[in-house]
Amino acid sequence: MATRLSYPQSATRAPRFCPSGRPATPGGRWAKISPPFSPPWITPPEAADVLKSVDFIDDFSYCRIRVSRGGRPMKMPDEFSESYQSYLAGTYDCVDRIVLNAYFIMGQSAGGFRTWWRQLRGSDEDLNNTHLMRFAGRFSRRIHAYAEKQGIPLVHCRPGEKKHELAEQHLPRDPTFRGIFYIFVAIAPAPVFHVYRSKKGITNIKRKIAYVNHYSFHILDPEWGHLTIKLCPHPPFTAQIILNGHEYVACQARKSKILFTKEDNCFTEISDAAGLARVADTMRASSSVGRLIRACERWIHPCLCFALESGEQQKSGFGYSYSVYQAEYSRNLLFTRGRILEQVFQGTIDRTRASLQLKKIKTIFGSQSRRLFRRNVKSKPRLEVVVERPVYNLTIFKIHYGKLTIKIYSKGERVLRIEVIAHNVKQLRYGRRIERFPQITTALKIMVERFLAILRGVDVSFIDNGRLDHWPLPSKVGQTRVGGIDVNRPRIRAVMGGVIALSTHPRGFSASDLAGRVKEILGDSVPDYQARQASYDLKKLRGKDLVRRIKHSQRYETSPEGLRAMTGFVVLREKVLNPLLAGAIGGNLGRKPKNRSQIDIHYENIRNEMQNIFEIIGIAA
Repeated sequence: MATRLSYPQSATRAPRFCPSGRPATPGGRWAKISPPFSPPWITPPEAADVLKSVDFIDDFSYCRIRVSRGGRPMKMPDEFSESYQSYLAGTYDCVDRIVLNAYFIMGQSAGGFRTWWRQLRGSDEDLNNTHLMRFAGRFSRRIHAYAEKQGIPLVHCRPGEKKHELAEQHLPRDPTFRGIFYIFVAIAPAPVFHVYRSKKGITNIKRKIAYVNHYSFHILDPEWGHLTIKLCPHPPFTAQIILNGHEYVACQARKSKILFTKEDNCFTEISDAAGLARVADTMRASSSVGRLIRACERWIHPCLCFALESGEQQKSGFGYSYSVYQAEYSRNLLFTRGRILEQVFQGTIDRTRASLQLKKIKTIFGSQSRRLFRRNVKSKPRLEVVVERPVYNLTIFKIHYGKLTIKIYSKGERVLRIEVIAHNVKQLRYGRRIERFPQITTALKIMVERFLAILRGVDVSFIDNGRLDHWPLPSKVGQTRVGGIDVNRPRIRAVMGGVIALSTHPRGFSASDLAGRVKEILGDSVPDYQARQASYDLKKLRGKDLVRRIKHSQRYETSPEGLRAMTGFVVLREKVLNPLLAGAIGGNLGRKPKNRSQIDIHYENIRNEMQNIFEIIGIAA
């Protein structure tokens, strides 16, 4: 049977599923979807030749990128990349993992579910837990029979097994293969309905969370490559669709005849970096919504047919809506040599993790053990900096902020990846409907650029000439005269450290956030430091153009020049001046360790020279 789908002429607007009646939009037209695989009880043989796949009109809006012509280097997307431009072979941005939730709108409430059941069965006399369980039994019997007939492996997994990695080991070698190639079964929580009945009829219908079997269909799609549909066979048949932007870019690059070498989930060799970047940029265009919906509709309804046949879907008006649950966005820097990449990466980690001054700094080598979630809903969000080394040749630097994670790590020998992960896009506050996907990816892109601005400020730390002399002087904020900044006071230095730490927040920070951070840094020495004192200190920083207030709000953000200045001062004072003075004035530090790093040797040489200078000018003890 054919499933009707209505969509407008312009692909910049997402298509809407319309199971019956007229098209959902005046400019829409009908299109028919044919299931990629059709069990004999679903689609009549005579109807198979009539059905055709949906043909969407994609409006690709490519971004203009300057490439090297006539010896001129390409334009870098940020200052961090520009500082290492001479060592880079190219850069590209790409949307990585995308997780979409598929849900039936009427199945989100008890009343809507009961109405849908009446449309399906004619009445709700047989609406009970036994009939609801029969859907899962029917699904299980049919999927096992279909997998056995088609020779598709169906594996029951234990908790903790990484099903996606197991599926990648069984990817078909035939480049023309399209369809399901692996099915996994695992227990996971899902919303289900529980019906309470009495002699008089239904007394209550409750929606609860239960642990039931989920079926993960691993599919090779012609447009998106390897994608996964995780389907719950219990009504209301919730599902998740997991896609990968790198897979999509690889499929489109092959169609555009762009040569590349792909290792794992990264492009390491590219014949046309600008062309690949243009293809990757289409993931942020408005037309990406139509492509995502097309991939979902192409596979999810045929998968659902094992529990709810096509005729039953049309009769009851069953149709999926989609929302974004998780999203990842990355910027990839392709270095010319792996040795240069290693030096840049390790130096950036060493200088960045100490200067952020977040709540926790954990350096983990090998396996890690920490809580992944908190049962107390009122507990504070996860906020920490972590350096992980899960394998010998891989180092990952992460910053966790609630449901958001920013990390930087190396991929392969010559690729440096800066990646931001929204574990739940609800924290971005842009909405979760699939129509908001371009805004979500744009927000993640801005977070990557802010993080790279911080890395740039830490990696190339300097303070403009005369800035330190200007800081202690009074200044004005509007018509209000405020005092200067005395960097010799621990309170001001703690305020600077707190501002640097909070600068990674995507929506700025408030005076209360800064007050809490300053109290963590100074401890019991400032027990009465509150938001009122933090507001006054922020006004001082605003007078020096180090911090600015976000319009129409009570939140603040750092300016790029101010962030560089404060970070440069903190790095120079904590990493250069204090160690040198301590070593030069402290005298004999005891026996030298047998295994010393290069930085310890350099610090010792500088201390010796500083001691000689102090003796010449007459200030040595």
